[in-house]
Amino acid sequence: MKISSLYVYPIKSLRGIPLRHAELTPQGIKHDRIFMLYAVKPNGEWDKMQLSHFPQCALFDQQIVTFTSPEGGSKSIIAVEYNQPKDGGGNDGSPLSAVSSRIEVPLEPDISHLERVDVDLHASPTSAYRMGDVYDQWFTSCLGIPVVLVYIGDGRRAVLGETLLPEKHKPKKPTTSTTTTTSGGWMSSLTSYIPSSLLPITKTENDDKNESQPWLTFTDVAPLLIASESSLNDVTSRLAQPSPPVDMYKFRPNVVVDGAGYSAWDEDFWGELTVTSSADERGGASKKTAKLLLTGNCVRCTSLNVDYETGRPAEGELGTVLKKLMKDRRVDRGSKWSPVFGRYASVDFDQRDGNDDGEVSVKTISVGDEVEVTGRIEERSVWDWPGL
Repeated sequence: MKISSLYVYPIKSLRGIPLRHAELTPQGIKHDRIFMLYAVKPNGEWDKMQLSHFPQCALFDQQIVTFTSPEGGSKSIIAVEYNQPKDGGGNDGSPLSAVSSRIEVPLEPDISHLERVDVDLHASPTSAYRMGDVYDQWFTSCLGIPVVLVYIGDGRRAVLGETLLPEKHKPKKPTTSTTTTTSGGWMSSLTSYIPSSLLPITKTENDDKNESQPWLTFTDVAPLLIASESSLNDVTSRLAQPSPPVDMYKFRPNVVVDGAGYSAWDEDFWGELTVTSSADERGGASKKTAKLLLTGNCVRCTSLNVDYETGRPAEGELGTVLKKLMKDRRVDRGSKWSPVFGRYASVDFDQRDGNDDGEVSVKTISVGDEVEVTGRIEERSVWDWPGL
């Protein structure tokens, strides 16, 4: 089995960027979902913009572009382009007029002059940075609703629940003790019984040497999403013919495997994947491996039915994908009303490749890399992210 495609989504909910190579970090593919759009409600509150409720986000292309200066320095930007809907529909009366259909967003902005704001995604809050009026006004002009763009910066979101955490990061069971220290007080005793995944995350000066600890950017609930083409073929087979095939990009994965040698939905029981990189393509002396720890199912929503050409729910059979999966893919008893497609995963950074100073080693994967199922689970994972 091999990796057939890789995707990164620097700005969450916009179209993905296909990659040939991807650098892995403890938070997934580097630069994945580090920006996010929020819609401003009439009462001033911010509403997270995801395709299930804001399908018009599918009209935006994004690409990472790197410029090199004559002096040898470089900078990277996200080039975002708004595509007018193919069906002629606009953004409810506020079409682009005096602004360009393209804007450039710095990939790694200087946060020193940006306004710090508190935001929430799936009950896992974080601090972030508002990018400013230029970007807010551009997206507002495109979408026809008030919008703000935020950057995660040094913000960190907690992984909630316990099942999505790799085993080594799951909170330890509390121990009962009658001993109380005077330095900690009663509050210290109380917090010792709270799962670590529900405590706020704060970055400290020691964090640069502890980057393998689990936390999230604006990825939904885990660093990576893995999908199989074998299962995608099964989804397409459910549509009445003639109908175009279902495109994998609608499932918004990071790592897609071709599924060769595995039946549809076998990934429900994958617990660990080992990716062997092709050393010849990278010029390395030996092949390197990366382990992906699969910890949870991806439960699906109406984003599967979005037409990326119109920014609206699709018509015909492609508008029924979620319904087709509801028939027999509601297999996670922790989220019994939602069908499952794909598995959430984390990168295993236990292997330091000879690095003894605590720094996380770089792992790179590529399209065409060999993938082996090196761990299986006997029963399907059970969803336990609170309130989602």
